[in-house]
Amino acid sequence: MSTTTEATTDAGQHDLTARVRDAILRGDFAPHQRLIEADLSDRFEASRAAVRTALMNLAGEGLVERLPNRGARVRAISVEEAIEIVEVRMGLEELCARKAAENLSDEDAADLTELREQIRAAARERDLVRYASLNQDMDRRIRDLSGHATATQLLERLLAQSARHQFRLAYHPGRIDQSAPEHIAIIDAVLAREPEAAADATRRHLQGIVALLAGLPL
Repeated sequence: MSTTTEATTDAGQHDLTARVRDAILRGDFAPHQRLIEADLSDRFEASRAAVRTALMNLAGEGLVERLPNRGARVRAISVEEAIEIVEVRMGLEELCARKAAENLSDEDAADLTELREQIRAAARERDLVRYASLNQDMDRRIRDLSGHATATQLLERLLAQSARHQFRLAYHPGRIDQSAPEHIAIIDAVLAREPEAAADATRRHLQGIVALLAGLPL
């Protein structure tokens, strides 16, 4: 197989893995729901072999679990495990926020300032869908600004595993009034190019998430 063909195959497999991952995170498949290779092959117009590889990739990410002689199913993440994930995220996200404040360019500062105003507007208008999307965008930008590839890879895997609980939190009564100022505090510290303040604001935000998760029904 030529290098070009191999690259095309790898790109296609990555895309299929991403599409199945997105479907799980959207809630198209419920926790513990079996993932039938033939059904997924039809749904995503992919070969059974490609689907099997995608499921193996997602099992490695912790989104899917393989069942002996029974295929695969969506892995359910308990509240206790979600709390542990946030506790692990804390150190990594503090690191990324610190690095983002150190690396911030004037061009990046302008983009981040615009994002801050969009977050404020979505919170003011109580647009929860828009607000949740902007929060994800903020997290992604902080990771990108950090330039820390290892922390970014680990965080993306952890965030994927806890996405369902993050969705529950986004719609928790009064959550937007607490989280919006926390997100803006993180952005302000990065914009001020104050690494320790950015890390502290990030830690306080995630500590609030742990406290809220602890109060969710199991």
